[in-house]
Formats: sequence, C-alpha cells, structure tokens
Amino acid sequence: MRCRTFPLLLALLAGILAACQTVETTKPGAVGVDRQQHMLLSSNEVNKGATQAYQQEIKKAAAKNALNRDAAQTARVKTIAQRLIPATAAFRPDAPNWAWEVNVITSDQVNAWCMPGGKMAVYTGLIEKLKVTDDELAAVMGHEIAHALREHGRERMSQAYAQQIGLSVVGAALGLGQGGMQLAQLATDVTFNLPNSREHEIEADRVGVELAARAGYDPRAAVTLWQKMGQVGGGAPPQFLSTHPAPANRAADLTNYAARVMPLYESARKR
Repeated sequence: MRCRTFPLLLALLAGILAACQTVETTKPGAVGVDRQQHMLLSSNEVNKGATQAYQQEIKKAAAKNALNRDAAQTARVKTIAQRLIPATAAFRPDAPNWAWEVNVITSDQVNAWCMPGGKMAVYTGLIEKLKVTDDELAAVMGHEIAHALREHGRERMSQAYAQQIGLSVVGAALGLGQGGMQLAQLATDVTFNLPNSREHEIEADRVGVELAARAGYDPRAAVTLWQKMGQVGGGAPPQFLSTHPAPANRAADLTNYAARVMPLYESARKR
C-alpha cells in the first residue's frame, strides 16, 4: 500500500511546486531590493482574503469603540499615509491606485501593520508610548507599506497554503481525511500570528527608508524609531520585533541605506 502511495504523493507534491510562479513584485528602487519570489496564490486571491480579514478586524475595533477615537491623531496618521502612498509608484506603478485604507486602533500594543493590497492600521500604543515624531511615524508606516509592496503576505500565504495542501494530500492518501484553509483566516494568521522572516524585515527596512525619503520624511529617523522599539518593555523587544534583525546590525543597515536615499529626501523637501 505504501509503495503505491509514495509515487502518487511525489507526483502531487511536484504538481504543487510546478504551480508556483516566480515573480518580480517590485522594481529595485534606489535601495536595490530585487530578490525574486515564488508564489502559489495569485494577487487577486490574496487581496480578496486580506480585504475580508481587514474588515473583520475593523469591525472588532469599532465594536470596542477603539476605532479612530482621536480625530487629530487619526488625521496625523492619514496625512502621513497620503504622502507615502504616491511614493510607492517608484517600486510599482499600480500601487498608488490600490484601494488603500488606513485606520488608527486604540490599543496599548506597540504595533502597526499593512495587509496585502494596502489595508493598514496603526495602534495608539506605538504613537503614545514611543512619542514618535512624524519622521519616525513615517518610518514605521513606510516599513509596513513595504511589506505590502513586496507582497510578503502573499509569499508567506503561498508557503502556508502549499504546506496545507501537502498535508491534505498526505492525509487523504493515508486515509486521514482532508483539511482546508480559508484565505481570510490565512491573511489574519500571517498578519498577527506568523512573524515575517528576517529576510522580509530587511527588505521592508530598505524599501521603507526610500518611501519615507521620497515622501519628504527624514529617512534617518528609521534608526531612532527602531532604537525606541527595542527599548519597549525594559529592554525586551515587543513581539512585533521577534524576528527582526539584531539591533546593532539593523542600526548599521538602516544608517547605510538612509544615507543612500538622502538625495531623494533633499529633493523632496525642495518641492
């Protein structure tokens, strides 16, 4: 029985791998991020799932009276987003026309995120506990937008989906039943439960400083922002930073790439 099943499993798993597409999600930009990515799920599928997941999170926040409670704070976040979003065209021409949504959620968490397709939230804990400047807030928002531009969520969802299919194939072949995974739930998982890889974080750092610079925000603020992040909780970084690069390495990398994009910042300030 096993001898007959094993070749079938190999064939099915090979089919999954063959279905993965090698894609170029963004242009390299001045920071030169050009890693090729492998996707099993399409952008349309992922964005649809992300939209559903985002709506669920926004409804939860609204039900707790935690959505956009401070008009001035919300206006501040949205103003920064309105400057960052046009800058995304440097990496992908379609991005400024995404169905962007930006909200502020009242929470003690030091956090922010951007789901696939431009669905974004900033938590008040990040703003208030870190006492961020506009430049620092642009740094963290640019970082999160960079995840969406590079389609890191789609990449991780594709990996999780492939694993789920593989497990379902094995389970079915061994008579253990078959499971499924909803894309909205998967989008929620990769946003809140499955941290980005260090490779993804480095890419988001580099793209993020360029977005900030192009939008007229000082890219060097990324260094002070992440230093503040690392100090949250008496020196223990928040869960938000659990897979981020080591602080010293990150500071050096951000300093290097902020210097690279300073001409873009100076140019943006003159406009």
